[in-house]
Amino acid sequence: MALTINRNMTRWIIIVASFIIISLILWNTYVFFQNFKAEERSKMEIWSLAQRDMFKALEESDSNKSDDIFADLDLAFEILGNNNTTPMILMNSDSTVGSFRNIINKTEIDSIHNIKESMYVNENLKTLISRYGKENIPIKIETNNQTLYYGNSPLLNKLKYYPLALLLIIILFAAVVYFFYKSSKTADQNKLWTGMAKETAHQIGTPLSSLIGWAEILRSENVNPEYIVEIEKDISRLQTITDRFSKIGSMPTLKKTDVVKETLDSFQYLKARSSKLIAFEITTPEETLYVDLNHQLYSWTIENLVKNAIDAMKGKGSLKLAITNDDKYVKITVEDSGKGISKQNFSSVFQPGYTTKKRGWGLGLSLAKRIIEDYHNGKIKVLHSEIGKGTTMQISLKLLA
Repeated sequence: MALTINRNMTRWIIIVASFIIISLILWNTYVFFQNFKAEERSKMEIWSLAQRDMFKALEESDSNKSDDIFADLDLAFEILGNNNTTPMILMNSDSTVGSFRNIINKTEIDSIHNIKESMYVNENLKTLISRYGKENIPIKIETNNQTLYYGNSPLLNKLKYYPLALLLIIILFAAVVYFFYKSSKTADQNKLWTGMAKETAHQIGTPLSSLIGWAEILRSENVNPEYIVEIEKDISRLQTITDRFSKIGSMPTLKKTDVVKETLDSFQYLKARSSKLIAFEITTPEETLYVDLNHQLYSWTIENLVKNAIDAMKGKGSLKLAITNDDKYVKITVEDSGKGISKQNFSSVFQPGYTTKKRGWGLGLSLAKRIIEDYHNGKIKVLHSEIGKGTTMQISLKLLA
């Protein structure tokens, strides 16, 4: 439990730190965008001043009939000629187009060229001017009563999407790291489980052989046959457990099996060996229901669910098992009257190491999930749970014709 809490704390620290880093990057990008936009605004204001000076020079030239006035306008000419990126439209006071530059989109160019005869703004150009007005505040040129509408440069438009691209790269990188970590962790867990399971099967094998021998001796000593039958049932159970553990790490063989009979057999065995303070109840359909099953692993799953239910009830309460089916699936539910599970832990209970008991490895439900979902292509989930009232677990297996 402490390990799970520490792991969750570490996960949240990483998530919060990542969120802070991403927020700082996006904020710096936003600040850079605004600074770049302010710089572009400054350039356009200088351009409008150059345009004003040019207009003044033209007026003075007309009145003086002299070209000497243009001698000091080299800088203005350079400013007006060097702006090759920012799209702009210069509007006259009578709502006609004075001039335009750097209109990149062909439709936008056509919308301006199509008004050459009347020089009045058509609907397309109104839309373009409206867009530029939203992107940037128009600049008034008082001397010649003109208004400069300008849009964002191509570089500025690309910069708008830079945070999204950066965020996408970060998400993809985080996803790769997460899946690599998860795959590595799962592989390590699988190796540990496989090694422990096979060693357990090996260790059980020696005393099991001895027990079989002792059962034969007891039979020859004319011991009550009922005792021998019960001992042999437990020996058979131990053999089943050994077989289960030996199969971990390898793909089990599935056979077409009556799931109702298999469930009843496991249920009856566990009922006979459980506390008399538990009221067992099972509901099954009358017809035979076939699914692809591995006998040993499926009975292990039922055993884990029933034992977890008994632990949740602390050895006293009611336990109901029901089998239902529809056109596609057989559904097995195990309902107890135990302490219940909070909704936020519905998925956590299937994680390796998760347990609320003082003793236990927290592997039962994790193994059950692996057996049902990985080996039998089914589903297992917490169907319903309420604190203080109990929990219902559900297994879904594909129904065979």
